[in-house]
Amino acid sequence: MTQAPDRERRAFFDSWGPYALLAAGALTAAGSARLVGMSRAELYVSAVLVVFAVALQLAWGRVDRGRPGPSRTGAAFYFVRWANGFVLTWLNPFFAFYAVTGYYNGARQLPRRLMMPGLCLTAATMAGSEIGGMPPRGPVLWLGFVVVFGVNIGMVALFTRFNEQEQARAREQAGTIAELERTNTALQQALDENAALHAQLLVQAREAGVADERRRLAAEIHDTIAQGLTGIIAQLQVVSSAQDLATARTHLERASALARHSLGEARRSVHNLAPVALAADGLPEALKKTVTEWGERTGIRAEFTVTGTAEQLHEEVAATLLRIAQEALSNAARHARAHRLGATLSFMGDEVVLDIRDDGTGFDPGALPPRTRAGGFGLDGMRARAERIAGTLTVESEPGHGTAVSARVPLVRDDR
Repeated sequence: MTQAPDRERRAFFDSWGPYALLAAGALTAAGSARLVGMSRAELYVSAVLVVFAVALQLAWGRVDRGRPGPSRTGAAFYFVRWANGFVLTWLNPFFAFYAVTGYYNGARQLPRRLMMPGLCLTAATMAGSEIGGMPPRGPVLWLGFVVVFGVNIGMVALFTRFNEQEQARAREQAGTIAELERTNTALQQALDENAALHAQLLVQAREAGVADERRRLAAEIHDTIAQGLTGIIAQLQVVSSAQDLATARTHLERASALARHSLGEARRSVHNLAPVALAADGLPEALKKTVTEWGERTGIRAEFTVTGTAEQLHEEVAATLLRIAQEALSNAARHARAHRLGATLSFMGDEVVLDIRDDGTGFDPGALPPRTRAGGFGLDGMRARAERIAGTLTVESEPGHGTAVSARVPLVRDDR
């Protein structure tokens, strides 16, 4: 986030810094002209070269906007400006304020092979200014020029090395950022594809659920209602041929009991045909009502708990979990002979877990009949429901120690 302001400040300096440094050099040179012994002719030459420097910088400003980075044009501009600055510094050492610009613009204007020669020329100009002006007068000043020039070259080499390392880090960071952007793009594409696949999976699960409901209802009609009606017919046939009133009354009572039982089974099947409980409530409320009504109907103490932060689930996920709960409760009522039952709905990040456990008689899962293990409407029906929405269902049970059913499915939110 700090790179943009840094670039703006650097661009501002590149545009206006040379003018400010040239103005500083011209003002100090004018003030010190008599002190350094400038002649009238040197003053006129300096004025012409200052005007030339301004014109050169203006021309470069127009060219630089279309040629970012080092180029032949940039190198030509650099060396012309250096020559101009060198002559000005020769005439008055204070023009080194302008010549120092070469240190700051070398990396932007010079190709790599010309970087060190250009910076060395600028170092020579600065060394001449630092010893009091060019040319050195006498051996001592020549020795001082060599020492100062060597120090400048050392500093140039040091800072050039630092600049190269910084540029290498910047290129590495840019490469890392570009790679992260490509990775993020690929990840977003994968997420979009996954969302589309998940939506397709839910559609397939809905279609398969409809077919399952038909098979389940057909099986229930065959196993409960049809058998009850057969029993009623049989009892009524006995009544029609009964020789005494007591026998007829007995079979009529049996037929009435079978009729009530069949009616109850029919109502239960119709209730389970569609998750009407989800029409007005979310899954937690629907499960709570289902568990409470089941406990009241069976006389078994039933409790329901929600853990985590409840969220509005996709209708197919909610319907699947409600169906699994209804089937598990139906199995418990038929086979468990339990005294207590607990149901827990847990929202766990990207998953939803439904646990139903009872303290009933339990069973050995490995000893179930083949139809129940492979394609029945009980445990394997619940497992098939969970797997159709990329979930899992596990059953833990042991004779005499109750049963625990756990359905774990992805948390898919309802975005409508």
